[in-house]
Amino acid sequence: MLRCNDTKPSEQAAIPGSVGSESLARAENSPHTRDPMHSAVQHSLEDAGDGSARLVLSGQLTLAAITPLERDLKALEGPVATVDLAGVEEIDTVGAFVVCRFAREHESEITGASPEAERLLAAMRDIDAEGDTHPYRLPVWERVPLAVGEKVFGARGGIYGVVGFFGQILLGTASLARHPRRFPFKALVHQMELVGVTALPIIGLMSFLIGIVIAQQGAVQLEAFGAEIYTINLIGRITTRELGTLMTAIMVAGRSGSAFAAQLGTMKLTEEIDAMRTIGVSPMEAIVLPRVMAVTLMMPLLGFYASICAIVGGGVFCWVGLEITPITYIQLLRQIIPMTDFWIMLIKAPVFGMLVGVTGCYEGMQVQKDAEEVGRRTTSAVVAAIFLVIVLDAFFAVFFSGIGWN
Repeated sequence: MLRCNDTKPSEQAAIPGSVGSESLARAENSPHTRDPMHSAVQHSLEDAGDGSARLVLSGQLTLAAITPLERDLKALEGPVATVDLAGVEEIDTVGAFVVCRFAREHESEITGASPEAERLLAAMRDIDAEGDTHPYRLPVWERVPLAVGEKVFGARGGIYGVVGFFGQILLGTASLARHPRRFPFKALVHQMELVGVTALPIIGLMSFLIGIVIAQQGAVQLEAFGAEIYTINLIGRITTRELGTLMTAIMVAGRSGSAFAAQLGTMKLTEEIDAMRTIGVSPMEAIVLPRVMAVTLMMPLLGFYASICAIVGGGVFCWVGLEITPITYIQLLRQIIPMTDFWIMLIKAPVFGMLVGVTGCYEGMQVQKDAEEVGRRTTSAVVAAIFLVIVLDAFFAVFFSGIGWN
C-alpha cells in the first residue's frame, strides 16, 4: 500500500459514514461514461463496508484515455478513503499523476497497485501541479558580474571575427589586383550612387541645421563677453575639423551600414551566398568589396559636402542674427580655417567609411538562423559602427593635437 502524501494520521480529516447516493449516481451516470474513449478506463464508487467510500479504477490509465476520467474525478464530491488500483491493467506517468492528485485532494490511500505502478506513483507523489514553475534566479550581485563577463567575452570574440573578416577583405582585394578583369565596376558604381548621391539631401539638410545651431549657441555664449565675431571661428573650426566628418559618419552608419547588414543577412537566409560559392563566385569580391570600397571612397566627399553645408548654415545665422555680411563671413573664414583642418578631415573620413562598411558587412554575413536575427544583426551593426567611429574620432583628436595640428 502506498500513500500519496505525507500527511500524519492524526492530521487526516474524519471520513463520514457514507457517501451520498446523489454523488454516486452523478459519478456513475456521468455523460462521459458513454464516451468511446471511456471504454479504456472504468471507475466506480463502492461502500467499503466500514462506513467509508472506495474509488475502484480499472482498465488502462494512460494519456490516451485519461481525459474523461479526470473530468469525472473532478465532479466527485465528498471524502474518499481508498483508491483501489487492483483492476488497472496499464498506467503511465499521466495516469499516476491524476491518481496522486486525487488522493492528495481527498486525503485517500492508494491500494492494490502493482510494483510497476508503485514506482510511477512514488515518482509522482511529491509533484505539486500548482507549485512555483519559475526557474531559479541568481541574486542581482551575482547576475550583474556574470552578465558583464559574458558581454566582455562576446566582445572579444566579435573583435577576433572582425579582424578575420578584414583579412578576408584584404585577400579579396589582392586577388582582384592580380585579376583586374574580375573587378565589379558596375556594382561599385551602383553602391557609390546608393551611399553617396542618394544621401546628399539628408546629409545636406542635417548639416545645414547643425551649422545654424552651432552659430546660435556660440553667439549666445560669446555675447556675454562682447565677442560675437568669434562665432565665425567656432563655426569654421568645429565643422571642418570635427563635426562635418563625425556627423556624416554617424548618418552613413545609420543609413548605409544598416542597409549592408540587412541585405547580406537576407542573402544568407535565402542561401544566395551559398549559391554564389557553389558556382565559383567569391562573395567577398562580388558583394562585400563593392560596398566597403563605395563607402570608403564616398566618405571624404560627403564629409566635405557636410562641412560646406554647415558653414553655409552658420553663415545664414550670422547674416540674419549677427548682421555679418556674407563677404565678411567668407573673408574671415579664409583667415581662420588652417589647411591642416582639411587634411585632418580627409584622413579621418576614409577610415570612418571603411569602419562603417566592414562592420555592416560583417554583421550581415553572421546571420545564420531566421529573420529575427537579421534585425538583431542590423541593430548591432549600427550601434557598433557609431561606437567605433566616436572612439576613433577621440583617438584622432588626441593624436593630431599631439603632433601640433591644432
